Amino acid sequence: MRHFGHLAAETRDELFHREPQEFTADSPAHTLAAALGATLYSPGTRTTLADDVRKQAARGVVSMVLCLEDSIDDRDVPAGEANLVRQFRELADRPGASGEIPLLFIRVRTPAQISDLVERLGDSVELLSGFVLPKFTEETGVPFLEALSAAEVACGRRLFAMPVLESPELLHLESRVETLYGISRTVDKFRDRVLALRLGVTDFCSSYGLRRAPAMTAYDVQIVAAVIADVVNVLGRADGSGFVVTGPVWEYFRHQERMFKPQLRRSPFSPEAEDLREALLERDMDGLLREIELDRANGLQGKTCIHPTHVPVVHALSVVTHEEFTDAADILHEDRSGGGVLRSAYTNKMNEVKPHRAWAERTLRRAEAFGVAREGISFVELLAASLPQT
Repeated sequence: MRHFGHLAAETRDELFHREPQEFTADSPAHTLAAALGATLYSPGTRTTLADDVRKQAARGVVSMVLCLEDSIDDRDVPAGEANLVRQFRELADRPGASGEIPLLFIRVRTPAQISDLVERLGDSVELLSGFVLPKFTEETGVPFLEALSAAEVACGRRLFAMPVLESPELLHLESRVETLYGISRTVDKFRDRVLALRLGVTDFCSSYGLRRAPAMTAYDVQIVAAVIADVVNVLGRADGSGFVVTGPVWEYFRHQERMFKPQLRRSPFSPEAEDLREALLERDMDGLLREIELDRANGLQGKTCIHPTHVPVVHALSVVTHEEFTDAADILHEDRSGGGVLRSAYTNKMNEVKPHRAWAERTLRRAEAFGVAREGISFVELLAASLPQT
């Protein structure tokens, strides 16, 4: 699989200076972590999951979470488990299944579900990439990760964990530092099994009875922004000790009455693309676009998504621009020569080689996963090409 692989070859050639690289579920962890992109969540009780997975893969989704936790009623858990086992078997029974589906993860409620589901999946476990672990702390996380390790041995397949950081202990100021260090100790012990850390911002807001409006991002809710900053500070460092931390979910996908002016400027959109701009505004996507940019500025990669319409937006903004790629390549080239300061090839900024090295390395990892746009190609053209044609 690869990002934008659902587009025709001639379209990709028009859009990309360097196309996204192919990867599989067996690729190295650092490749998969960078390539997660928009991770689409779906309730585990959906009886059409096998068809849904294939349909979303054909639209460019490369990672999905099938949820048995908050998205379904407590009473529906046994039915959801049985449904997931059926849906995995249906996927596995179709010819060429493993080459046509995204990375699949199951969000569980308890450690015992991990071993139970792996056993019940049987041979279809080959389609499973891992588990999403809710409300993760040191106390709750160790049993989850030990269960994951045991299940991995039992099925003979590499399985990854994606812990969700969403507990009240992490949000509350008096317990945050201790909780963060406990999480850090835990994920470091199981580093080879932890693919990425996910942020449960909806749970953060719930602890204070808050909900951000579609005109506001997670970073406008200061109590949430403070937690994101501290999570990145402790768990997202670029010195080799950190992990990929993914962006929070965007909750909105239909038009809401506006209190503030739209945040999406006209200037990036050509007259021909004005209809695209209007469609994004009608679906409250201008807030999502802004939040994705703020995610990256604050050290987050990828994003949790609950609606398919969000996926092409996340992916279009994940493509490395030609300017970013040029700066990153120049910085790493000069770093091998001893460092220093150089003017960017676009003559609009200073590239200080040693301080910008970590940014450059991260940018080139993103370029491998999402590609490099041709000069003059922006997210507008990438998004227009990625949206389903009606």
